Amino acid sequence: MKGGSFIPALTNLAKSSLFGEDFVIIRPCLFSTSMNQNTTITILGLGNLLIGDDGFGVRFITWFSDRYILPDRVSLVDGGTAGLGLLDTVTGAGHLIVIDIIRVDDTPGSLYRFTKEEMPLFLPAPTSAHEVEFLDVLAMADLLDQCPPVTFITVVPEKYDTMEVRISDLLVERFSDIERLLLEELAALSVKPVRRPECTN
Repeated sequence: MKGGSFIPALTNLAKSSLFGEDFVIIRPCLFSTSMNQNTTITILGLGNLLIGDDGFGVRFITWFSDRYILPDRVSLVDGGTAGLGLLDTVTGAGHLIVIDIIRVDDTPGSLYRFTKEEMPLFLPAPTSAHEVEFLDVLAMADLLDQCPPVTFITVVPEKYDTMEVRISDLLVERFSDIERLLLEELAALSVKPVRRPECTN
């Protein structure tokens, strides 16, 4: 793959309407690279591919990788349910963008974007092993004073409590919406991915 790498597994609150459904955006915080000399960006997809919508983050990362060529300083990482094994991935990033589901009492398909500092406002108590372990990873990175700025781009799942290898049609439809939010986040970090010529939609 040319450009950025794909690595396999190992406040301003605005609410608008998207296709008639609630859409919640937390405006991204911008960080000066003079404060953080590491300019690499890691886009991390989380989730369990065997539990329906829980695997959204991983499936989105694969879909996005097939559509765009990224610069060398941007990496796509399939984090799966690696948990504590992601510590090096987190601490090695200059900026981390996490793609995952968020289990809140809201309409399935609703989108949330927030920073690590805003997590207590929007992130509920973890309900799966990968959620518990990833929060532990962020806490460990903080203790090491090596946690980068983190932005979460998430979607409310429709189903996540049954063993199933496919995600719901509703979340497949949300790929393009998450894509738009991710491209906006990358643009704020002075990154413009190049669309692969074979991708026409």
